[in-house]
Amino acid sequence: MLNLVHAAFTLTLLASLLSGQAVEAVNFNMLLSSAAKAVRFTSITTETKSSNPPSLGELRRKYSETFKFSGPRVKQIALTFDDVPDPRFTPQVLDILKIHGIKATFFVVGHRVEKHPDLLKRIYREGHQIGNHSYSHPLFKNKSVNEFQREILQTERIIYQTIGIKPRYIRPPYGEINEAQLKWAKKEGYRIINWNVDSLDWKGLNKDKVKQNILKSVGPGSIVLQHAGGGHGSDLTGTIKALPEIILSLKKRGYQFVTVPELLQAGKPSK
Repeated sequence: MLNLVHAAFTLTLLASLLSGQAVEAVNFNMLLSSAAKAVRFTSITTETKSSNPPSLGELRRKYSETFKFSGPRVKQIALTFDDVPDPRFTPQVLDILKIHGIKATFFVVGHRVEKHPDLLKRIYREGHQIGNHSYSHPLFKNKSVNEFQREILQTERIIYQTIGIKPRYIRPPYGEINEAQLKWAKKEGYRIINWNVDSLDWKGLNKDKVKQNILKSVGPGSIVLQHAGGGHGSDLTGTIKALPEIILSLKKRGYQFVTVPELLQAGKPSK
């Protein structure tokens, strides 16, 4: 720090001399004070920058085995559906998947399971993968680790009481999570699952727009985000109408539909 003050002092003095001030007219105490302030400002700025939380991209790179946005680049795709169970939309999505013989991954909200346990039982009975989407659908990046734990573990208990399993896959609402929460999830053996293809169906888009959003972005190993549940006033008819056409189009391209765990295991040697 002392060396920085000396350097700043020298620069300040030089600036004063170049501006035409006589050496004897320079107030050295004032210069030293200015130099110290400059160093403190630089130190504070550096500290502020270093304290900024890492971005999702940085977290993805740092926790690559825990935080997943896609699978290996194989000719497989994982369809995922958030915010279930919802009696308005979930049964319609399940009917379509059953007709086409496709297994998907459903990320469930704890308080909705409490209201509609039979729908979760149907999802599980029909062979789909279950993931944890929190209890109350909060924005996790603004929550503490303890709050994150409570949301995940409460939903896990509800799922276990309903269908007898404890999901190891978590999708944070809005795809947002902070580093402390990721560290806890990693330590406890969970995987955080985001996506690399977003249908944006929650906006109430029509069939053609939902279909376009998916088909223009999908590729080998994609994890596709759609919804089979929503809040009051939600309209997911676009995604429900688009789903059969999306499935047929991707099958023609040679894609196989798998669950998230199956996708993440693709290409790995069997034990």
